[in-house]
Amino acid sequence: MKVATEQEWQAARKELLAAEQELAAHEQRVTKQRRELPWVPVEKHYAFATDDGLKSLPELFDGRSQLLIYHLMFGEDWKMACPGCTSVGDGLGGMITHVNDRDVTLIAMSLAPLEKLMATKAQRGWTIPYVSACGDDFLFDYGFAFRREEMSGIARDEFDMGQLLREAPQWLQDYRDDVGAPDLQSAVSVSAGWSVFAMEDGAVYNTYRRYPPLVGPPYAPLLEFVPKP
Repeated sequence: MKVATEQEWQAARKELLAAEQELAAHEQRVTKQRRELPWVPVEKHYAFATDDGLKSLPELFDGRSQLLIYHLMFGEDWKMACPGCTSVGDGLGGMITHVNDRDVTLIAMSLAPLEKLMATKAQRGWTIPYVSACGDDFLFDYGFAFRREEMSGIARDEFDMGQLLREAPQWLQDYRDDVGAPDLQSAVSVSAGWSVFAMEDGAVYNTYRRYPPLVGPPYAPLLEFVPKP
């Protein structure tokens, strides 16, 4: 903690403002670069369990041209969803109307069976559509779920799963216990993140995916304003 006069604070704030403006300009450049990523056609058929029955990927768009999916970590054999992801789910309901008005359908998706998802949704009082990809290849194809026989060889820019399982850090063991996963392989069987799809002339395209550690709760930017992390 550093105590100062108002004049000293104003001087420090002016210096910070220049850095914040530089950061904002950089974020605008990154957003432009993200929106200019090429679109990859989705040529495979996928089916998802929803509270309105089975739906295809195009049907998840619900009449809009863009689909934004939050991948909420809830493994097929877990007893409960990831606590951190659950906190994200708590905050998404208030965004639905606003993104819908901008031609975006926002949903949450997990690997766990639909009955587990609906129980969690009811318990938390969520209004966001929550769909299950259990029994489908979708999450595996897009890097948000992992098959046991492939785990040791998965290494990408964000993490090395084989190394993670070999080292078995204490935080991973604690996480396994938190979600009620039967073993460490199950505890890392799914990933949080975001994926974005667009529909053009009836065809569906994948336009963006984001994986940890570049995934945080929507309230995280607010916590950047306060002095204690």
